[in-house]
Amino acid sequence: MKNKAHGYIFTLLAVTVFAVQDGLSKHLGTLYPPIFVAMMRYWAFAVFVLLLAARSGGIRHAATTKRPLLQIFRGVLLVAQIVVMIHAFAHAGMAMSQSILQGTPLIVTLLSVPLLGEKVGWRRLTAVVIGLFGVLLIINPVSAHFDTTLLVPVLGAFMFALYGIATRAVGRVDRSMTSFFYTGIAGAVASTLVGPFYWTWLAPMDWLLMAALCISGMTSHYFLIRAYDILEASEVQPLTYFQLVIGSFIAVTVFNETLTWNMVVGAIIVVGAGLFTVWREHHLAKQRKLVSGD
Repeated sequence: MKNKAHGYIFTLLAVTVFAVQDGLSKHLGTLYPPIFVAMMRYWAFAVFVLLLAARSGGIRHAATTKRPLLQIFRGVLLVAQIVVMIHAFAHAGMAMSQSILQGTPLIVTLLSVPLLGEKVGWRRLTAVVIGLFGVLLIINPVSAHFDTTLLVPVLGAFMFALYGIATRAVGRVDRSMTSFFYTGIAGAVASTLVGPFYWTWLAPMDWLLMAALCISGMTSHYFLIRAYDILEASEVQPLTYFQLVIGSFIAVTVFNETLTWNMVVGAIIVVGAGLFTVWREHHLAKQRKLVSGD
């Protein structure tokens, strides 16, 4: 029970730091090119990944994969998604973007059928449809004042869902450390190929904020790794939705964003549908274990 409590603490620490990280990304993404911000963040992240790999059997062992192209694709896709979301935080709003991003698990469930050959029953399919309705409610496309910039976080959600699908696929044949290695290294290489063309000298105060962003990126992943060492994914996932609450608080108090009724109601619908799909997947996994006798 004590270890479980530690796992929950690590999870809450991770989502809190992730929310702060999003706030820093929004501020810096408003002032500087998003690809430049992502590149700086990934340089620090790559160092963290290399150090972790060196302590976990060696870098060569971590880099050994049965699906190299898919692993590289994952890393490049994630850094591209981060660039998209930094742009979304800066221009569509942090609270709005985070609310839309909560629909990612629902998109993963939907895409797992054609891309992974998984079966989705009518209960989860219904939850997905309801959740996607919540996303539509958040962006309110029928409004006379509909802002097309809201499509940017929608794109980010789909990209993150594809990253999740790719992660599931490589998880069938590679170790988690290998996937983590390629997430950091492939992303760092990809951002470095493009980012220098957008190099911008930071203001003195913004160097401190960039350093804070890099540190938060490393600590948040460390806390999340520790959480997964103690808890099952089904126990971690529900707590990650607290990031939306913390992020919305930062958006309102620091950036003076406004929470509209459709954002709040839509986010509640999306989170509720997401929690149901997580619970349902965990329930079905337990049933399969009982049938197989594991």
